[in-house]
Amino acid sequence: MITSNQQSPENIVEMRSIRKVFPGIVANDDITMELRKGEIHALLGENGAGKSTLMSILFGLYQPDAGEIVIRGKKERISGPNAANALGIGMVHQHFKLVHNFTTTENIILGMESPFLDVKNAAKRVKEFSEMYGLNVDPHAKIEDISVGMQQRVEILKMLYRNAEVLIFDEPTAVLTPQETAELMKIMRTLIEQGKSIVLITHKLKEIKAVADRCTVIRRGKYIGTVNVESVTEETMAEMMVGRQISLKVDKEAREPGETVLSVKNLSVLNARKTLAVSDFSLDVHKGEIIGLAGVDGNGQTELVEALTGLRNVQNGSVFLNGKDITDDKTGKRIKSGMAHIPEDRQRRGLILDFTLEDNLVIERYRDEPFAKRGLLQRDAIRQNAEQIIENFDVRAGEGAKSIVRSMSGGNQQKAIVGREMELHPQLLLAVQPTRGLDVGSIEYIHKRLVQIRDAGYAVLLVSLELDEIMSLSDKIAVISHGKLVGLLDVDKTDENEIGLMMTGIGKGETA
Repeated sequence: MITSNQQSPENIVEMRSIRKVFPGIVANDDITMELRKGEIHALLGENGAGKSTLMSILFGLYQPDAGEIVIRGKKERISGPNAANALGIGMVHQHFKLVHNFTTTENIILGMESPFLDVKNAAKRVKEFSEMYGLNVDPHAKIEDISVGMQQRVEILKMLYRNAEVLIFDEPTAVLTPQETAELMKIMRTLIEQGKSIVLITHKLKEIKAVADRCTVIRRGKYIGTVNVESVTEETMAEMMVGRQISLKVDKEAREPGETVLSVKNLSVLNARKTLAVSDFSLDVHKGEIIGLAGVDGNGQTELVEALTGLRNVQNGSVFLNGKDITDDKTGKRIKSGMAHIPEDRQRRGLILDFTLEDNLVIERYRDEPFAKRGLLQRDAIRQNAEQIIENFDVRAGEGAKSIVRSMSGGNQQKAIVGREMELHPQLLLAVQPTRGLDVGSIEYIHKRLVQIRDAGYAVLLVSLELDEIMSLSDKIAVISHGKLVGLLDVDKTDENEIGLMMTGIGKGETA
């Protein structure tokens, strides 16, 4: 384990004994980290461990309460992002900072305006950078018309356009598909070949093993150690991160499914462009089983879930819950009938960001007892409910139940939603990307809870882009391609290769 704090000429960045305190929480407590020139250095920690805070200090968004920053051997005070840019430091945030009705070029040069700025020449330069680093960004495309993965590339170009040598990626794969993640890894290697240095903030051990040279681990704001990635196991890094041994496998026993809870019959659903996103789709989910829905992103999963939850109208077909036709029921009625939903987009569909955590945790039940009596909110009951979920699901928020949700990390926002939906004790849980943005400790816990719900006789439809997750948790796997069910497979009689081929429309599956 590397623990030296001595200055080295190969270090492009040194952060020494950094401390940062917010009301009610010590985010960084005497943390030291060194970034060598030409390396990818992973910063690993649980949600709320202080990773983003530490890098926000390096980028000038926060000022440290103690400690010092040394850039290229010289002590610096980084007063803000512009000062960081001037020192060659750039940052791609987890939630992108882009104006959606602007072009990619306009977003890249935003904040650099001057009387001499030529947008046409800027677009030409953006194209040159894009080709140099293999980013394939159209300089004239509008942000609202490009994919999330391409938006991230625009953020990368924004850094490169400002001549950044140190690139900070904050949970860069949290919103990417597996294919986009693989492409990002290639881009990172290209950046290193071109002389850049990268800090990768993440909690995904596979990604660290795939791309990083060294890894610094922090836990609850404290420095744990720095390791050479090549010579350390995922299990060791997980234990350093969480402080205990973590099982990276899901333990579940085979069980016979019970009665049908969800029955989808010949469902067809239109997308926003009024073309078929889901076509003649039929599927049953029974008590005591987890059905995993596997597919390449954008093959109708989103529209299917929206139709099941009442967020999108059905073109043809029917949806039954416990034998009752709910095809035309509103979302609230479906919740009262025993349906719960962990949405794929926690910020758009799962939370009201400017509400407190405690209010978000009763958002579906605030009219019901014990949270309301005779039309009046019962604050004690609301607070007690929040504190129970915070404790059970290890939701970390600076001011506890009173925290404004916008101030929480993405992973803790996700844990809050998962806790809220599981505490409904639903007969049917639609779990869409339930562990997106979570660290291994939280993933282990959520997986155990999903298996517990299944073992208690509830039905789970798991929608995930992570094939590992689908394979680990599911009893059967439904494969969707171009909006159609192309196979229903027994998890014990298939493998990732067969599922992958079916997802692309090449393979054909047998109905289990």
